[in-house]
Amino acid sequence: MNVVTTRVIIALAVLLVLGAVNYSIYGKERTIATGEEIFLELVPVDPRSLMQGDYMALRFRLAQEIDAARREGTLPDRTRLASLHLDERRIGTLETRRDADLAIRFKIRNNEVWLGTNAYFFEEGTAQRFDQAKYGEFRIDARSGEAVLVGLRDEHLQKL
Repeated sequence: MNVVTTRVIIALAVLLVLGAVNYSIYGKERTIATGEEIFLELVPVDPRSLMQGDYMALRFRLAQEIDAARREGTLPDRTRLASLHLDERRIGTLETRRDADLAIRFKIRNNEVWLGTNAYFFEEGTAQRFDQAKYGEFRIDARSGEAVLVGLRDEHLQKL
């Protein structure tokens, strides 16, 4: 292979990677702009890892519910979409017995259910503001189930 061919291949590979990254960013921006608003309850994490620099470690009750349903066999192991019931405040919980209001896509990472993020990043010096976080605020694409965390809320669903 000559030098020109190698450079052309490298340039095409770079363009392909940049195109894929931009497509992913576009999809997340579209979900943030047009996705359905839902809230997922946070569960406590190890206090030593709660605030680590400029981010907060997160765990969601829904992830625990999905994990339990997978172990019990009520959610098939190969399934990567979980059905949600939304209450009157749009707080999502796992729904395994009846028609769902919405579905959320999840992944399995290190044998744990992952709902798109396990951390919330914030501006340096503002950590105290997020001490009262009780819910993660998500936008979810109703077609794909992809969810994007857009903020944290307190027990009354007020923005933090």
